[in-house]
Amino acid sequence: MLKGINLTLMIGPAVPIPVSQDILDALLEAKVVVTSGETLSGFELSFSLAKDSPLQTIFMLSGGVPLAIMRVVLAVTVNGTPSVIMDGVMMQHEVSSSADPDHFILKVKGKDLLKVTDFIDFSGIPYPAMPDFARVALILAKYAVLGMVPLAIPSVLTDVPIPVDRIPVHKGKDYAYVKELADQAGYAFYLDPGPQPGMSVAYWGPEIRVGVPQPALNFNMDGLTNVESLDFTFNNEGATLPVVFIQEPISKAPIPIPIPNVSLLNPPLGLIPPIPNNIEPLTGLSHLSPIRAALFGVSKAARSQDVVEGTGTLDVLRYGRVLKARQLVGVRGAGPAFDGLYYVKSVTHKIKRGEYKQDFTLVRNGLLSTVPAVPA
Repeated sequence: MLKGINLTLMIGPAVPIPVSQDILDALLEAKVVVTSGETLSGFELSFSLAKDSPLQTIFMLSGGVPLAIMRVVLAVTVNGTPSVIMDGVMMQHEVSSSADPDHFILKVKGKDLLKVTDFIDFSGIPYPAMPDFARVALILAKYAVLGMVPLAIPSVLTDVPIPVDRIPVHKGKDYAYVKELADQAGYAFYLDPGPQPGMSVAYWGPEIRVGVPQPALNFNMDGLTNVESLDFTFNNEGATLPVVFIQEPISKAPIPIPIPNVSLLNPPLGLIPPIPNNIEPLTGLSHLSPIRAALFGVSKAARSQDVVEGTGTLDVLRYGRVLKARQLVGVRGAGPAFDGLYYVKSVTHKIKRGEYKQDFTLVRNGLLSTVPAVPA
């Protein structure tokens, strides 16, 4: 690896252990995609595979054992600061030819550790008098044996079901059910690996866009530039004002309620917020309580407000640290309209011998900065 950057690869059934130097030397490239919760994060490892390599036994046989969980943990240390960038499970193996007739290219693909919550159907389990966050904590507690700790944040508008009225019942597999509860509450659901290898946090809660920003991404600033490319797009077409219809319990008359984008944990990052171009009635919510319907509308409103998007690439060694998804970061040198704070929506790590780069996607809900300066 590069000077100042060290890669740690751990593989094993349920409990991963550091791989041998032979396996690490055979690693050609590691790619890790970290998202903000819309889909599972994933990884892809490429190895140079000799015909008599033990990698064939280690990787191929791992997929043939029923219910076996072959975990993969990737950690990088940049300038002495360690970061766990992936804690996942193997899902797919591919072998292809290479320019060297004595070697093949083995690609190992997988998803983050939340994939294990998508294996078994637990339909029918009742949750009497349990609000959604309590159900999530109980569902995810069974995966603590894998080092996964649940973190479920109660909503400001908590809906506690009354047993004589209704008893929530588990539907489908754990991941789909917890993701559905997150969508209904306007929450995000994702895995945050670390802080130590083999440990992770299953986060179920609001998408937090406050806190200490990461060091700024500098663009067109001569010697201070630390990104290779950075492009911005402003698209106000998708901004919508959701309207939720609730049913008055006595007359059964529908009552329309417009839902603004209001959240203490998701403050405006742009000084000029988008004006909604569309009014979108949300249908199919009549079976929900007014509180749950309002939460669904808040989620819809928040997702449509990210009208500014930035995409780019950086060299980690020049940036000096690993850019992390789901946190804030500052931008400088892009002009008054696009400078300021952004939320890092996704990051793609690309690691190979002699190179460590990251592709990233930034979003915010308006033009012009809300702060006079960002941390350098």
